[in-house]
Amino acid sequence: MNVEIDGRSLTLDAVAAVAERGATVALSDAARTRMLASLRVVTDIVARNAVVYGVTTGFGKLSDIAIPPDKLAALQVNLVRSHAAAVGPLLPKHEVRAMMLLRANVISKGFSGARPAVPELLCAMLNADLWPPVAEQGSVGASGDLAPLATLACALIGEGTLHRGDRVGPAAAMLAEAGLTPLTLGPKEGITLINGTQAHTAVAALAVRDARTLWHTAHVAGATSLEALLGTPTAFDPRIQDARGQDGQKESAALLRRLLADSEIRESHREGDSRVQDAYALRCMPQVHGPVLDAIRFAEGVIGRELNAATDNPLVFDDGTMLSGGNFHGQAVAMALDFLAIAMTNLATMSERRIDRVVHPDLNEGLPPFLARDAGLHSGFMMAQVTAASLASECKVLSHPASVDTIPTDGSKEDVVPMAMGAAWKLRRIIRNVQHILGIELMVSAQGIDYRRPLTAGQGVEKAYAIVRAHVAPLTDDRVLSPDIIALADAVARGEFLV
Repeated sequence: MNVEIDGRSLTLDAVAAVAERGATVALSDAARTRMLASLRVVTDIVARNAVVYGVTTGFGKLSDIAIPPDKLAALQVNLVRSHAAAVGPLLPKHEVRAMMLLRANVISKGFSGARPAVPELLCAMLNADLWPPVAEQGSVGASGDLAPLATLACALIGEGTLHRGDRVGPAAAMLAEAGLTPLTLGPKEGITLINGTQAHTAVAALAVRDARTLWHTAHVAGATSLEALLGTPTAFDPRIQDARGQDGQKESAALLRRLLADSEIRESHREGDSRVQDAYALRCMPQVHGPVLDAIRFAEGVIGRELNAATDNPLVFDDGTMLSGGNFHGQAVAMALDFLAIAMTNLATMSERRIDRVVHPDLNEGLPPFLARDAGLHSGFMMAQVTAASLASECKVLSHPASVDTIPTDGSKEDVVPMAMGAAWKLRRIIRNVQHILGIELMVSAQGIDYRRPLTAGQGVEKAYAIVRAHVAPLTDDRVLSPDIIALADAVARGEFLV
């Protein structure tokens, strides 16, 4: 697959293709033409020695200091070096690749005044499997993700280190090995490389795709638990959903009806069942899972637009003007990330409650205590529920919004900041937690289905059961459960349960 970037048409699917599946990247001819036009504006400003922020002045609080013409090249290099102050754990490779793609795409939009050589080098590095180690902490998301993007910029000028495959070495040497030449930064190109929202938006673009997968999988796990608990699908009747009129709720109930279709387990207890209503964790799946879908769609819209947003400062326009503004401020994506964190946490808490009902000896409709075949001698899935509870509780802590926090930076020039990068890495951890929780639910509910044999479950549930059993054997005697949980969480992450 080849992805052509033009600053206007990049999609979430294309980001995933480049970041995770190694799709190649190229700069479009139209983007190159637009970039050359904006470059002429910057060249003219330098020739006239006009005072323009970031081109002939210092940065941030130092923007009132004019820089002499013979120091302009050093200005851009010093900017890159001084802002490379990120610390903490390294972003995973696929997130760094997404960040590189997004930065190249935004520069190719033609509002930055940079040479085509800048995004072309980023594309060439992606195609050569070169990426820098980028720490995830140090950005407040205002003036963009300065610290992580500066780390990337250092690699482009041949400083720092680069990874290639399983090797790491000096950036200049690794570029040369791939037949690439480091950039010599032109006017404004340093600030162009570090001003923007592309670090936290890269994490967001991949996380929102994972959120879609989790939304569907939560229904599969929930339907399997419903069957194991001899629950009723009556609450998913379309007339109930239509009476409320919420779109996500309607789609959630429709998916559950499809997963539960043709269930022998349901027919076995249709008559004579004294229960009128199931517990909320079962009955209210459409009312909880549905709003999660609405939240995902909102986030997809915000993040999808940000992929092609001009977030540099100042911006170069085709009428020859340069305007300073605040498009680098990450509030839009930060709020979407916080919203997604809350939505994913609701999936986590619902799933954990269903897990408890499946293993709880007082609630699980005649199944063995903790699904152990010889309870007492064996503990069964007792600790699996404890693990799910621990993960769900952590999700609640992590769902506290980052985007409402602010600490003034840069001598209070940047006095209101969105903490977007914190929102991004929090969401990434929540998503992994939910993958583990849903893996646990699928594991215990499949064991519940085993106890309902020879009756078969709904069509979708039976498909999910087969996938679980392809990874995890039924529990007979007690065994170490961690490998089983991880195997199913990984299967959830790969989208194997999108049945």
